[in-house]
Amino acid sequence: MAEIVNLRQARKRKARADKARDAAENRALHGRTLSERARRKQEAERAARTLDGARLDPDPGEPGRD
Repeated sequence: MAEIVNLRQARKRKARADKARDAAENRALHGRTLSERARRKQEAERAARTLDGARLDPDPGEPGRD
């Protein structure tokens, strides 16, 4: 014989598991410490400075460039 399953309880169990999985993903994405956020910001700023430093100024006599 088949096991009898209460669908309401099964739906609630699945919803709790989905919610727990989403919470774990959010903790991984947003749960960084202050020092990690500061380090990441410094790296982004350094990369932006490097990119801006390597930028070539457009030739003023070249058509199509502003």
